[in-house]
Amino acid sequence: MDDNYANAFQNAGAIDKYAHVTYAPGSYAWHINRRQRAYLRGLIRRAFPDLRPTLHDFACGTGRAIRNLDGLVWRAHGYDTSPDMLAKAAELGTEARLHTVAAGGPVPEPVATDGPAVVTMFRLLLNVDDDVRARALAFAAKALPTAETGLLVVENHGNSRSLRHLRANRHAGRRWFAELSHAQVVRLLRRHGFEVVARRGFSMLTPGWYERPLLRRAARAVDGLACRIPGSAAWAVNVVYVARRTG
Repeated sequence: MDDNYANAFQNAGAIDKYAHVTYAPGSYAWHINRRQRAYLRGLIRRAFPDLRPTLHDFACGTGRAIRNLDGLVWRAHGYDTSPDMLAKAAELGTEARLHTVAAGGPVPEPVATDGPAVVTMFRLLLNVDDDVRARALAFAAKALPTAETGLLVVENHGNSRSLRHLRANRHAGRRWFAELSHAQVVRLLRRHGFEVVARRGFSMLTPGWYERPLLRRAARAVDGLACRIPGSAAWAVNVVYVARRTG
């Protein structure tokens, strides 16, 4: 795993690849995002039937999560350390106020808003160190001071109990990609005053299945079905957690 992951998206070439290759239509990530979008839009409608929440997307990158909830939130704010990422988000038509935040120092302040809120964190927790995770969740705790304030939604795109874990054996036990277990995610959230109220898996298979033409259609069907089965999140590669403040 690259120790400088936090700096990986500080140039235009890497950002364009992320936006237009990693998430190209029909790709593995594109299909995961499509399932996540449907789930999250349903979640927001159910959780906030009377008053649309304000969205705070931390490490918003190119604004994908914000666009997924377009029309369901009152206002949206995106926060990222990379001005180039934020410029790409604006270029892609992200309807939000975009804020550059420092990589270190005091925990960034969420923009003060009235009414309920949703904090989202996608493709962040897995590949950063504990200090960055703590910083992100401290931000979430500021935006969501009580259980009644709203919801925190975080993604773990490398569940350690999934098929993805088996690939580690190809490298004689050398850790070459990051993983997080369910227990680690729960402990991390509890440490910052959050409790998990729901989790959902969005891929049971790994990218290789989607890259092979003869397997691609079957892989999409398997993932689409398996991820709707109760309890499947325990074994999914990509897992989204929904949490609320305790107390």
